[in-house]
Amino acid sequence: MIDAARSMRVFEIRSYLLAFYDGRVAYRVFSEEPNWLDDGAISYGIASFAVIFGDEALVYDTHTSLAHARRVRAELESRGIKRMRVVLSHWHLDHVAGNAAFRDCEIIAHELTLEDLVARKTAIEGGTQEGPPAIDPLILPTTTYSGRMELSVGPVAVELRHADIHSRDGTTIYLPEEKLLLAGDTLEDTVTYVAEPARLTAHLPDLERMATWDIASIYPNHGSAERIGGPGYAPTLITSTQRYVERLLRCPRDEQLAGLALKDFMAEELAAGWIEHFDLYDSVHRGNVASVLGWRRRSTSGLSDTRSTHQLLDAELDRQREIERRRR
Repeated sequence: MIDAARSMRVFEIRSYLLAFYDGRVAYRVFSEEPNWLDDGAISYGIASFAVIFGDEALVYDTHTSLAHARRVRAELESRGIKRMRVVLSHWHLDHVAGNAAFRDCEIIAHELTLEDLVARKTAIEGGTQEGPPAIDPLILPTTTYSGRMELSVGPVAVELRHADIHSRDGTTIYLPEEKLLLAGDTLEDTVTYVAEPARLTAHLPDLERMATWDIASIYPNHGSAERIGGPGYAPTLITSTQRYVERLLRCPRDEQLAGLALKDFMAEELAAGWIEHFDLYDSVHRGNVASVLGWRRRSTSGLSDTRSTHQLLDAELDRQREIERRRR
């Protein structure tokens, strides 16, 4: 394997905030055969981040490989950083692959992230969870939280906020001084990848909750280098994601909608500049639609319930919104 991190770039978003971006390159870093590192991360563009001040750093995700993580750590050490902590956005492989480079540091994650990693540890280390490359050893979180957790890096206030979007264990980082949101995979440009189709309706209440946060700029882990390395995304990225999920949920009862290409499916949001079209997301979208349609077929087949698919879907959405209303 060539140096997996050879094209990684470091962006100084603020004096206290760095992004480590790689991907959307013309070569493969692991194998010509299908694999999660090339096909699920590098090809789409991916970033991890670090909040820094003085000799402290809080690293948000350990990137897609041990090589990337070592480059991140080397960059931080070159800036005089001696004390490091890590926060994991969620359990997916392209966000935890470099944990071993920070095995001597506190690694913080939502309690569900630890649960999911423990359950899959053998498969991840054996390279059978998503196929190769294996992550061996997989270093687990040492500290967990639920709900919210407040931290600081020098004078920089940091809030960890749980968000059940994309995966049930999502952790976002909110920096209240400048109202910046490090979104992990809860938000993505061009569109979100549907990792949990059976729980898609559960993501909408947390998207609604996120839309109420006082946010100036959003930095997702997946998106364009120009935005992640620069001004970030406007809060309309949340609106775009909400609309995308809502349209996906309509696909089982709207054959014409389900058949639209991504550029037509998200035409209004693309025209407004809320998101940017990146060709590889065409296949992500087709997979998302197929995943939702397949889940609905499985969930409704053989049921004695006489309600239609869309009635079942709407009832589930109403149930999730009522749960969120009571939680507030």
